[in-house]
Amino acid sequence: DGSRFSLVLRSGTGRIVPRHCYPPLSVTLLESKCRWDFRRIAFKRESPEKMGSSSNHQTTYIVIGLAAFATAAALWYISSKNDDGSAAKKKSKSLPTKDAGGGAGGGSSVDSGITPTKSNVRAAPTTASSSSASTTTTTTAATSSKTSDATDDDKALHRRIEEIDRAGKALFKEKKFMEAAETFTEALDLIEQKRPSTAIKSSAASDGESTKSSSSLTRQIITLTNNRSAMYEKASFPDLALSDCDAVLDLDPGHSKARTRRLRILESQNRHTEALVEVCALQLKFMNDNRDKLRLGLPPTGHPPVAQSKIEELMAQIQPEEMNRAQEALDMKDSGDRALPSTYTVTQLLKSFSGYNKWMGEAARGGTVGKFTSQIEDLLDHVPRKNLVAYADNSATKATLLLHRGKRHAFEKDFVKAVADFDEAFALAEDKDGKDETDHDEVKAEIVKAMENEDYARLLEWTGMCKHLRYELKGALDCYERCSEMEPDNTELLVKRAGVKMDGNQHDEAEALFVDALTLNPTASDALLHRANLRMLQQRVPESESDLETCIRLYPNNLLARLRLATVFMAKEDLDGARRMLDKAAEYEPDSSEVHCYRGELHFAKGEFADAKGEFDKAMVCDPLNPTPYVNAALAVMNTPPTGGSMVPDVAGAVKLLEKAIEVDPMMHAAYVQLGQMKLSMATDLKKAKEVVELYDRGLEYCRTPEELKDICSMRILTLAQIDAAHALHMETLNMQ
Repeated sequence: DGSRFSLVLRSGTGRIVPRHCYPPLSVTLLESKCRWDFRRIAFKRESPEKMGSSSNHQTTYIVIGLAAFATAAALWYISSKNDDGSAAKKKSKSLPTKDAGGGAGGGSSVDSGITPTKSNVRAAPTTASSSSASTTTTTTAATSSKTSDATDDDKALHRRIEEIDRAGKALFKEKKFMEAAETFTEALDLIEQKRPSTAIKSSAASDGESTKSSSSLTRQIITLTNNRSAMYEKASFPDLALSDCDAVLDLDPGHSKARTRRLRILESQNRHTEALVEVCALQLKFMNDNRDKLRLGLPPTGHPPVAQSKIEELMAQIQPEEMNRAQEALDMKDSGDRALPSTYTVTQLLKSFSGYNKWMGEAARGGTVGKFTSQIEDLLDHVPRKNLVAYADNSATKATLLLHRGKRHAFEKDFVKAVADFDEAFALAEDKDGKDETDHDEVKAEIVKAMENEDYARLLEWTGMCKHLRYELKGALDCYERCSEMEPDNTELLVKRAGVKMDGNQHDEAEALFVDALTLNPTASDALLHRANLRMLQQRVPESESDLETCIRLYPNNLLARLRLATVFMAKEDLDGARRMLDKAAEYEPDSSEVHCYRGELHFAKGEFADAKGEFDKAMVCDPLNPTPYVNAALAVMNTPPTGGSMVPDVAGAVKLLEKAIEVDPMMHAAYVQLGQMKLSMATDLKKAKEVVELYDRGLEYCRTPEELKDICSMRILTLAQIDAAHALHMETLNMQ
């Protein structure tokens, strides 16, 4: 059913990922991914583990469906493309033939100039009036004579143009393309020469006749210019051909042949962005021509003007440059200025590691933020660097206090302040301010020596986590590896290092680290959980399922393992197995936002959209900071059949939910993708449509992986192309309502 969000594999953040959109609101995502990554704490936002390379994604390319609320997906079930070369040749149109026999008493003429004569005759009761009527009749006859002369000239002009046109087409058949182009130019020059005199003569005729003549000449100009453009293209003069295409489109923006030729030439010149605009223009015109049928959910008349493969080809050419531009903008930001994931996301990540309860307990017992702040303020300022021992001791003490205060901030889920403390502590331990001094290495070693080994190890570990949260993979790995050198038997560090490798697409190295961790501790729950993620990314579903079942057997109350196993069952379309696993998870944590969210997805998979929406609503109540149910609820709303005589879903309600998702988690990538589509569908003018581009620009600022960049860049490219196409067609809106 192309008109619905079809099922529904869990993405890394547990959200529903549609294969198709209902309806294809505006530009549906050119590549709408159904990821086999089921991780709840995936670090596209939620974890330091990458969703996987694009080769591990099942990708569905969705062609452009413009902003209609009807089931425009039907377009692409009629997938064949009209062959421009096999289309019937358009016949040249001449001026409609009229009887030229007008005159003073010639009642046989159909020229509208006779009309005033009849009214004057009827108003003539006296001789004087008859004389007046006679004068009027004489004037009318003269006017009719001029009109007849103009009409005769027009007919002669059109006959001559048709003769030249036939000669040009004959030359075309002989493959004499430039000679044919010169012939069409002769006809166009003839029109240009005759138009001034024709206009003067036609001024004596009625407005209707003049308009018809002008319209007929315009049609001839369009036909001849288009034919000449075709000859230039055949003769390998693309710039001349483009110039003629532009001239045709200035007169007739909806001229499909000229647009198709322009598309073809632009593509041959590697002007792919401009070519995509032409694709959108052709699609927009097709949609607009079929708007009444689309509103009713009926199949359109005729075939789509552009093949889906053409859109894919153009996007494949445009995307790399756009992605590089977006990546360069991200790289220009200082790593410390990069935003952290949401509070909910970071919390879920931390809970996935086996040491969570231990450090949380230590932070709870260690003291308040105020206590550590007071102790930091009591330290001496500006201890001379030349007094090495005192300087190192003071720096080590402050770094240790900042470490413990940071842990307390993390305990209170104030992760922004926690990261700031960890960063400052690490800078002190690394003697960052003295990195250019000659005694830097000596001072750094003395500071580390002054710290307790446990404190320094934890500082390295927390700093590694902070860097990973900001997607500084190299720095994160360096910290984790240094910590592992101090604690070679720490399996949690091996798991975290594996997560960094996964984000770096180094899956084999990640696998080796998981093996090392499980060799040290075969019951390490976090190693089993995260290795299951890796295996799911690699589509090794049975092995992933085995890891999760082992984890549950060892730790029956492990909620994350049960939720992830439910995802595996959903991926296998074993919905009964998924339901049983979720029921068991609910026994351990009935008020879990995640449990309700998973249950909603299960209803969604069964097409029970109202029940799905109900579960998502419960998930929001259980934890308002969980962004996933907002996105999923919006998709449920869009799939719920309209009621009350409405023909469209509650798009406004879905938009509010997606906006809320971004509010609670600005890195909620799926929310940007879906929200942009919906807002574009609601845009009442092109200014509103441009606001969608601004939305995608904001989303790009939070992208962390190439996959996320590709998704939003694709949407942005297509949205801009649609707006430019609408301008080219002189449309004021993309909304087909």
